[in-house]
Amino acid sequence: MRTKIPAVIMRGGTSRALFFKKDDLPDDTCKWESLFLSALGSPDATGRQIDGLGGGVSSNSKVAVISPSVDSRYDVVYYFGQVAVDKPHVDFTGNCGNISSAVAPFAIDEGLVPAVEPITTVRIHQQNTDKLIIAKVKVENGKFQEAGDYTIPGINGTGSRITLHFVDPGGSLTGKLLPTGNVLDVLKDVADLGDIECSIVDAGNPLIFVDADQLGIDVLDLSQFDEDLIAARLESIRARAAVELGFAENAQQASIVSQAVPKIAVVSAPQTYTTMDGKKIESSEMDVLLRCLSMGVLHKALPGTAAICAAGAAQIFGSVVNRAMAQNDPDGEILRFGHPTGVMEARSKIEGIDTSLHYQEATIFRTARRIMEGNVLVPHQS
Repeated sequence: MRTKIPAVIMRGGTSRALFFKKDDLPDDTCKWESLFLSALGSPDATGRQIDGLGGGVSSNSKVAVISPSVDSRYDVVYYFGQVAVDKPHVDFTGNCGNISSAVAPFAIDEGLVPAVEPITTVRIHQQNTDKLIIAKVKVENGKFQEAGDYTIPGINGTGSRITLHFVDPGGSLTGKLLPTGNVLDVLKDVADLGDIECSIVDAGNPLIFVDADQLGIDVLDLSQFDEDLIAARLESIRARAAVELGFAENAQQASIVSQAVPKIAVVSAPQTYTTMDGKKIESSEMDVLLRCLSMGVLHKALPGTAAICAAGAAQIFGSVVNRAMAQNDPDGEILRFGHPTGVMEARSKIEGIDTSLHYQEATIFRTARRIMEGNVLVPHQS
C-alpha cells in the first residue's frame, strides 16, 4: 500500500530538494527518515537513486520541511535534511545555504506568508541551526517571480536575484565561531598524512579548511578528488575533526552518522583555471580558490554555507583561508571564491579582534525555481 504526500521539487542556488509542508507529514517525526529515504530513493549502492527522486549526488539529495512560525520573530520555520545516497541515513544536523534560497519562494507560493509586491521579506527560522535568515524575493501577482537577469555559476540561464542575510551565523552547531578557540589547529597522526594543520570554523555550518599545498593536491585537476587515496585522506581529516567537535565518538562513526558536517574545503591562493563548462577564470577574478567536498564527493560548485563560513574565515587573521587570500585584508566585506563552475561572492560583517570575534551577518545572492509539484508516493506507514 502506498501513501500520497504533497511535495514540490525546488531548485535553490546550485542544489535541489524535495519540499514538504510540515502539516502534510506524519505527526510522529520518527517516521520522517524512512519516508524521506523512500521518496529520494536511498540507499542506492549504485549511487543513482533510480527508485526515487534523488539525483545521485549530495546537492540533489535533500529535503526541506516548511511550516508557519508560532514565534512572532519569524514568519516560517525551515527544517533541512541531507539524504545520504548510498546509506540509510538522513542527516538533520546542519543547514544548506543554497536550499535556503528556495524557502521564501516556496512559502510565498504556498500561501504560508503574505505576498507583498514588489519585494517580499521573509524571516526564516532555520531550525537545524536555530538561526535567523532574512530572505528578500521578487513578487508579482501574488507569486514569487522567478524570471530575471541574475546569473549564478553552475546554473544555466537567469533568474530573479534572491538576497539572503544570515544573521549571526557564527557557532551554528558548536556555539562558537572558532569551536576549539584556535585560529589554527593541528590534527595529530591523521591516517598516512601525519600532523595536519587546519582552521576549524563554524559559521552557517562547521567547515575544516586545509591548505592544498600541505596535502600535495593540484586543485586545478578535479579528477584528483575522485581518486580513492585522495578521497580517503580528506575523509580521514574530516572525520578526525568531527570527533574533535563532538559530532561522533570515533572517526569510523563520523563517516556514517556525521557525513554532512563538518564539511571540508581545500584552499589555494588564486589561480587562473578553466571551469567545468570551459570558461576561463583569471586569478584576478577571485580572492581565494576553494574545492569543497559534500558527503565525501567534490561539490561541483560551492555550498552556500561553505561560502558563508569561508567569508568569515577570510577575515580571521592567520586562518588558512586568510593566508591564501590575494590580499590579506581582514576588513574587506566582499569575498570572491573560485570554485569548479565559476566564482561566488559573499559579504560578511565581523567585529572584534583575534579570537574574540562576532560574525554579525553574511549575505549571499542566489536564484531559485519551482520545478514540479504534485504527490510523492511512499510505502504506507502504520
